[in-house]
Amino acid sequence: MSSLAEETFALVTQELALSELREEFDEQKALGLLTKAVKQLLDQNLECFLQICYRVDLAENTLKKILAESPPEQLASDLAQALWDRQKQKIVLRRRYSGMEGSE
Repeated sequence: MSSLAEETFALVTQELALSELREEFDEQKALGLLTKAVKQLLDQNLECFLQICYRVDLAENTLKKILAESPPEQLASDLAQALWDRQKQKIVLRRRYSGMEGSE
């Protein structure tokens, strides 16, 4: 069974249509890749990014707080972390309710 972090990365990769990492999985590399994708979307297609936030079910309050309080140079990183955390939370809930209380 894959780890929580690997499943989270698979979900995030699917939502953002990212190419998968071909090397050994590393959560920090995954967050770095996600941060780059978020930054690109913020710069080029904000509407698409907001649609992804909606599909991922990122809490509106979380999104507003990050947009209002994060320094500009850290905005993409904070948003990527929030998306990552939400996807992780969804996997934990799925595991819990499917009887597969999971490992990290």
